[in-house]
Amino acid sequence: MTDLRLAPIATTLLRIALGAMFIAHSLWLKLFVFGLPGTARFFGSIGLPEWLAYAVFAAEALGGVLLVLGLQTRWVALALLPILLGATWAHWGNGWMFGYANGGWEYPLYLSLLAAVQAMLGDGVLALSPSRDLGRPAAPRPVYAKGAKA
Repeated sequence: MTDLRLAPIATTLLRIALGAMFIAHSLWLKLFVFGLPGTARFFGSIGLPEWLAYAVFAAEALGGVLLVLGLQTRWVALALLPILLGATWAHWGNGWMFGYANGGWEYPLYLSLLAAVQAMLGDGVLALSPSRDLGRPAAPRPVYAKGAKA
């Protein structure tokens, strides 16, 4: 049974951890360890356009910050999901375990699942700009008669 008292806190922890992972993978791994030109060469070596590495770097860095701050979490997690699925594809030929040479597909697939779950759960607590519930229409704006005040 789900403890609904703790679910918002758990959702927040997931959001912050996922955001921190994206920041680490963009700023630390892609920028400081491999360098953006090295990351671009890797993308090219697996048949992707090299410019895509720069777009992925920017999306991961910005998306990570947005997740940590809780800015439109659902939509950010959904927007980053294709990047994670692409990473799963990129590591598929290396085997299952991420500890294998060049990393397997286990970790990127797990992160894909976490991003999907984050999109389903929402923002949690302490979100600066909570996102609307999935599948629920936006609340209608009240219409006031001319001269009436809210």
